[in-house]
Amino acid sequence: MNHIFGPVNSRRLGRSLGIDLLPAKVCNFDCIYCEVGPTTTLTCERGEYVATGEILAEIDAFCADPNRLAQVDVVTVTASGEPTLHSGLGRIISHLREKSGKPVAVLTNGTNLDRPDVTEELSRADIVIPSLDAALSPAFRKLNRPAPCVDLGEVVSGLVRFSRSYGGELWLEVLVVEGINDGEEDVRALVEVIRKMKLSRVQLNTVARPPLEKFARPVNRERLEKIRDRIMAGAGVAHVEIIAHGISSFERDGDVEARKIKFRYLKQEELLGEILQMLQRRPCTVVDIDRIFKVGGPEKVEQLLEPLVQSGTIERRLHGDTTYYQ
Repeated sequence: MNHIFGPVNSRRLGRSLGIDLLPAKVCNFDCIYCEVGPTTTLTCERGEYVATGEILAEIDAFCADPNRLAQVDVVTVTASGEPTLHSGLGRIISHLREKSGKPVAVLTNGTNLDRPDVTEELSRADIVIPSLDAALSPAFRKLNRPAPCVDLGEVVSGLVRFSRSYGGELWLEVLVVEGINDGEEDVRALVEVIRKMKLSRVQLNTVARPPLEKFARPVNRERLEKIRDRIMAGAGVAHVEIIAHGISSFERDGDVEARKIKFRYLKQEELLGEILQMLQRRPCTVVDIDRIFKVGGPEKVEQLLEPLVQSGTIERRLHGDTTYYQ
């Protein structure tokens, strides 16, 4: 499938089936920490960048198999870029809820929440997870590198209004980068914005996987804890969690055997195809890959991927002291 990947063990959502709405990479940001790569189409224009009918057909095919659907906890609408730029977003969310019977989450950078058409479509989702990394323009422009058509004031006001009208779960993600948005002034401004919002939770993240730019460096956990405490005290949000540094060990009884059953029938080239679909969207370690595909251990994954590394199809990249494939 070209637009459906997983399910993967999400740090936040459990077993998440991903729905990718866009080709790489249509976005109104070119974030320095992005795992997908550089933005090739920097735009604020909504459009049908991928045929909506094509995505709906893949959803139907996946949901027709009850065994595969049983492995899913939540369906996550995302994109190799910004999903709210896809004009079929609302139709896709509605179709997912009808066909899957699973909660639908949407990951967004929060830039289009000042648009009534976008907020109406997002209101159909069960969970919306927007981002706001910076509330001051210098850090915002250095970190997110927005298109000229993006105005930070409109982003903030859209987030605040949506937070007060949306009826589902709203989780705000903040990604902190050393030396860019982790200073006292930036944190103070961010807390002030969050104080105006009605949120279910705030999630703090940092550069946990290989970023687009090497100068995008993670902050340490101590700093994240201090920012967490500032948000809880200053913005009145009770649920502020740190989601950085490591992935979830979420695995229910029967998951391992279910994974083995799911991938046992695949030929090696088909298994590699599934792995490549995932690596196109996020860098992964051999442990990540084995956790999802149950290949037989990290060493088996390395053996499986080595020909792809040698051919240049994928590459290894060191981030901190961890090796990622992408």
